[in-house]
Amino acid sequence: MASEYLNIPRTPPDTAFSLMASFDADPHPNKVSLIAGAYRDENGKPWILPSVQKAKNILSKSPNHEYLGIAGSQPFLDLAAELIFGQTLRTHRKEENNNNESIASIQTVSGTGANHLAAVFLSRHLHPARVFIPDPTWINHRSIWEDAGVAVVEYPYYSSETRDIDMERLLAALETTEENDVIVLQACAHNPTGVDLSRDQWRDIGEVVFRKGLFVVFDSAYQGFATGDVEGDVWGVRYFAERVLAQHNPDTTAGSRKTTGLIVAQSFSKNFGLYGERVGALHLVVPPSFSTGGAKSALAAIARAEYSNPPRFGASIVETVLGDSELRVQWEKDLETMSSRFRKMRGELRGRLEGETGMDWGFVERQIGMFSYTGLSGEQAKRLREEFHVYLLPSGRMSVCGLNEGNVEYVANAVGMVLRG
Repeated sequence: MASEYLNIPRTPPDTAFSLMASFDADPHPNKVSLIAGAYRDENGKPWILPSVQKAKNILSKSPNHEYLGIAGSQPFLDLAAELIFGQTLRTHRKEENNNNESIASIQTVSGTGANHLAAVFLSRHLHPARVFIPDPTWINHRSIWEDAGVAVVEYPYYSSETRDIDMERLLAALETTEENDVIVLQACAHNPTGVDLSRDQWRDIGEVVFRKGLFVVFDSAYQGFATGDVEGDVWGVRYFAERVLAQHNPDTTAGSRKTTGLIVAQSFSKNFGLYGERVGALHLVVPPSFSTGGAKSALAAIARAEYSNPPRFGASIVETVLGDSELRVQWEKDLETMSSRFRKMRGELRGRLEGETGMDWGFVERQIGMFSYTGLSGEQAKRLREEFHVYLLPSGRMSVCGLNEGNVEYVANAVGMVLRG
């Protein structure tokens, strides 16, 4: 019947956004939101990075509201690629005399748009049987790939017993993959656990990926924002990119029998504080013996059908900051301001939780970035919300950004009360 589209069952509301709405409606004077992945200052307020404010002042003198091209701003894309790939990109371009087409970039609607564009493109042109995503991971990873029609398989990532990477089971799961399967990896500040891979662990995963001919999609949402170290935060991305670009002859490359490519979904929401501007990029990297020309045109065709042109203003801010040496230095100071506050609040929370519970909460300080996987159950999270008006996700994921000197003791006391029953 023509009216069947009206009988579609309601989709359950998004958990995070539903909880944020509940928090906004909560009149309790001591309520605390530890939900959203957005930086807040010591007073719990949004913070405009000084580097961003200076860039906005510059742009206000010569506003431009015209459409960008479908692929976006080329200066922005060049700077974004330089940021994510660093010396890897510079060395490769020098070796290829700037004539290579093995790295292609397109501007996207933030990191979510880049992830979605990657899934649709690979579904149509790589035809993977499966995509392997971490367990646990950002909730949108599953939704995006299911929407693209690719079967989703979870691989073990985190052990609740050790509060660390479940490396043995992770590698065992990857051994079940087949050529052209896709594996999704988070570049740094793993969401939701805050537990990142070591360099040796990146190498171990790479050994399987390149031996089995898997396609890698990196989700890079927190470069520089995770630790303040712009270079170190994306070591894994650069390691994989170097391996891909070394595959001049995939049949004879040492340690590699199959051809591997990768995509990086890059977001500037967190590390520039541009949450509403939706600034992102997608970078496709393939061995130099192949060309990305056709692939880039296919990506542009998908973008054209979905949104035609990416947003200009946020990209102009990033382009202005990264393209100016003084603003770049200021931006790196801004990153340290944010990441150091994470570290400080993690330390204070750990100390107060250990005082409240007599338990070891050292893992809170070992985790990286804005999220902490607390180990609290869904029922305990519900009690925190209903009895103490402290809001965090049912998974126990806490956004450290919501903590400050004025509420950290209250939060620790509430957690202690819940754990004591």
